[in-house]
Amino acid sequence: MKSATPALAAMCGLVLAPALVVVIFAAGGSPAAAAGPGGIGTGLRRGSVLAQYAALVIQAGSMCAAAPPSIIASQIEQESAWNPKAVSSRGAQAISQFMPTTWPSWSLPGQSPFDPSAAIPAQGRFDCALAQDMIAAQQAGRLPASLTATQLMLAAYNAGPGAVLGAGGIPSNGQTPGYVTRIIAGAARYADTTGATLPAGSGLQPRIVAAAMSQIGVPYAWDGGTFTGPSRGLCVPGAAANDCNVVGFDCSGLVLFAAYQASDGRLRLSHLVQDEIDAATLIPRSALQPGDLIAFTDPGLPLRQSHHIGIYLGNNQMVHAPESGALVRVDDLTTLYYGSQHWQTARLS
Repeated sequence: MKSATPALAAMCGLVLAPALVVVIFAAGGSPAAAAGPGGIGTGLRRGSVLAQYAALVIQAGSMCAAAPPSIIASQIEQESAWNPKAVSSRGAQAISQFMPTTWPSWSLPGQSPFDPSAAIPAQGRFDCALAQDMIAAQQAGRLPASLTATQLMLAAYNAGPGAVLGAGGIPSNGQTPGYVTRIIAGAARYADTTGATLPAGSGLQPRIVAAAMSQIGVPYAWDGGTFTGPSRGLCVPGAAANDCNVVGFDCSGLVLFAAYQASDGRLRLSHLVQDEIDAATLIPRSALQPGDLIAFTDPGLPLRQSHHIGIYLGNNQMVHAPESGALVRVDDLTTLYYGSQHWQTARLS
């Protein structure tokens, strides 16, 4: 963000908010953490996924390098053929085919696996946790370095991590090798290797989500971010003292970029948090939908002195550029920190 108070702006207002799955499940620097064989790209091809699923696939596919959007999409095709009501003969349920015993570990309380807006992000969390475990086992010498994190992750999703570790790789069980091969080959139909990730034919809010999620992992830089992408920040005393050497986004810079990209240049927001909220239509917190904006004010200050802003993703999650030294990421809005803040919620149109 950019404000008249550098001490607030330098941190974008956040000092306590922990990262959720994007940081926890980051694949790290291992060679096996690469996205996997060629053809899977880092984005989602326009029109390859129905509009109601595109932003969810991009969200799930932005959590770790081993499971980019094209792999998430190809995996759904293999698991359920995109049928949100599918139930297998073994009892696996819905679009991402979670077993009832597995689902509670990767969903939020009260969510249903038959709700794609819950199941697809849960699939991303599960995939990335499996990838992390497989990478750790690989680094410990328990799995061959010749297999990618993506291959091992998919094998673990299909057969279970214990089976992969027991086999010392992809189990030869008559099912898992074909499962892994088909998903990786099928990912080419969904992959966009140009980096474009905006879903075609969708409304403004899903496109805002897609544009913001395409910048996951970009560094925070105070005053960074333009209509067309990240930019060099400014150095200000405090935590942002080195930000003029960083190319990235601050919180409001990410929002103005996402709004501009999603609207094909129609929305040209200010680089000030409060101005961005004022340019949108205020809505009740209970009416929040993915793609809406949330601005935060510290307790005891006037509501209009907002110091931070993010983009709502649904399921109590937000994508944002949090603070100097951090990366654009997804965070959980149910933490004590966010619970203590005053919220302004608004929708661009």
